[in-house]
Amino acid sequence: MIKQPAYLKKGDKIAIVCPAKKLPKGIETAVAILEDWGLEVVIGETVAASYHQFAGDDALRTADLQRYLDDPEIKAVIAGRGGYGTIRIIDELDFTKFVAHPKWIVGFSDITVLLSHIYAKYQIQCIHGQMPYTFKDSTPEALAYLKTALFGGELVYKTEFNGSVKNRPGEAEGILIGGNLTLLVMLQGSESEIDYTNKILFIEDVGEHEYAIDRLIRMLKRNGKLSQLKGLIVGTFNGFEVEDIPFGASPEEVIWELVREYDYPVCFNFPVGHIDDNRAMVVGKAVVLKIDQKTTELSVL
Repeated sequence: MIKQPAYLKKGDKIAIVCPAKKLPKGIETAVAILEDWGLEVVIGETVAASYHQFAGDDALRTADLQRYLDDPEIKAVIAGRGGYGTIRIIDELDFTKFVAHPKWIVGFSDITVLLSHIYAKYQIQCIHGQMPYTFKDSTPEALAYLKTALFGGELVYKTEFNGSVKNRPGEAEGILIGGNLTLLVMLQGSESEIDYTNKILFIEDVGEHEYAIDRLIRMLKRNGKLSQLKGLIVGTFNGFEVEDIPFGASPEEVIWELVREYDYPVCFNFPVGHIDDNRAMVVGKAVVLKIDQKTTELSVL
């Protein structure tokens, strides 16, 4: 049975921690926004910590996240940023108290490891959305969707077609899963791997070589994941490395070619990923996906 953490209300206490890479700048803007939402913000030790690339060594990052997973007064934990490092600590965390009293976990990019693990192993919903590191450059819409997801408002996403690869029309209902494509593929074969059967999957990535994106999506196909879906939402694939010798296909074209044989709805250029307009997606929520050639509508049930 899928469990939903309690929605936030004004006066609730939340924590910001960094399970992965260190912060290169302050997050005062984000803290001010969260406080303006009526939340009390607790700053974890890792927010100011530095150990090579990381926000403190593995032991510190584990202890900092563990503290707020366990603390009953903390109603949500938001990752300060992604980068790399969550995979180094995921198996050291004890989720016993968290499972007994679930709270919202928020982040994206490298934090896909944490979101996927929590949903795959414990069937607890979590939020793929903006992090304090990205708040300052975020669109108002992306922050509004995050607030709505945390406080329990109605979530309906409507987008107009904008891209070189056409959507495949259709309608589907299912549980929403997804995150960063690299991390989703990396988690295969572990206890953090989500079951893709009859799910609506969203994917995004940044900074990969064109051939790497091709390889990653082919891995999902070879493992039978793509054939099991009820719908596919393709977010942004930006900042990818163009090959010296032309690869011959964009990430979107590669993905379309590999799902062409299936009959479920597919949309491209959905506002999720390493972009300013990164809309919050609730992993584990039942959703309805409606797609035509010009528009996409995703409604959370």
